[in-house]
Amino acid sequence: MKIHYFQRYHRGEDVATANTMLLLSRLYLHSPNLFFQFMKEQFFGDVAFDPELVFALQERGIASVPDAIISQPSFKLVIETKKTDWFYQDQLIRHLSSFKNEEYKVLITLSSKLMQQKKKVNIDKAIADFNAEHRTTIIHVNTTFEHLAQGVQDVLSDHDYAMQDVLDDYLEYCYHDGLIVVSDAWRRMRMQLAGTTFDFNVRENLYYDNIDRGFSQHSYLALYKQKSIRAIGKISAIITAVLEDGVLRYDVEQGELTEERKEKIDKARKDGTNYGYSLDATRYFFVDKFYETDFAKASKGAARGTHYFDLTKELQVDSLPETEIIAKMLKETSWT
Repeated sequence: MKIHYFQRYHRGEDVATANTMLLLSRLYLHSPNLFFQFMKEQFFGDVAFDPELVFALQERGIASVPDAIISQPSFKLVIETKKTDWFYQDQLIRHLSSFKNEEYKVLITLSSKLMQQKKKVNIDKAIADFNAEHRTTIIHVNTTFEHLAQGVQDVLSDHDYAMQDVLDDYLEYCYHDGLIVVSDAWRRMRMQLAGTTFDFNVRENLYYDNIDRGFSQHSYLALYKQKSIRAIGKISAIITAVLEDGVLRYDVEQGELTEERKEKIDKARKDGTNYGYSLDATRYFFVDKFYETDFAKASKGAARGTHYFDLTKELQVDSLPETEIIAKMLKETSWT
């Protein structure tokens, strides 16, 4: 029986806010370092945000030199949550009075979709005027539930099993309550780490994952290893297979179940035994064909886990060509 960390019995903005705060508090309890890394990447951009504890020896004060000092910069995040873009400028400006003498101040507007550009420009100007009048430096960050969840995913590694389970359940809750918009799935590519199973995945045009791992809708699947996305395929079917009393029970989430796909699932189950994987409850992603590419990660460090890309933005196009052409175009660019 799957454990749910986030309540699903009541809908509304209060529940969405409470569940999001629970996700972030669980991330902090899991690792303060990862929590602050998430904060830096999601909310502070180019601002030199450094909230960790500082340990100093013999730091000179006004009238003395103590042996040691432990200090921590202060920060405050004020969050306004809406299920869609129903933000009102007057309410947000009133929220600015919640800030006092913190060193870092961020107003976060959180919803299922980004704020309309004209509205955001007006709100940002009003905040800038408030900052000038009150000699303060409040930052406004408009984000979505999906982007926030992706930010948590980006700081986790595949070995953060407990926190991955929490994040998966948060994503499932967001889909359940319609907090993640999936209408743009046609242009979205999901990257998965596939070092050990890469050759099998490409040969069989199939990727498999734990059935409890949440995901948002996407049309393309990409396989990552050695600092680059090495293969991309367009999804043709998504099928789960659960072993019950020695018999596999199939459930078709997309596409159709064919004898050929059943045979490939059997091959995957045998392949998984080579790595000690248990595939008794697994989701299988079938693609038309995996095409070789080399979409390199330009920033330092290896990818930590799942990542989503908007292919129209990455390729700077309005519509997407055939998958083989996408693979060739991705070789000409990189990502961070």
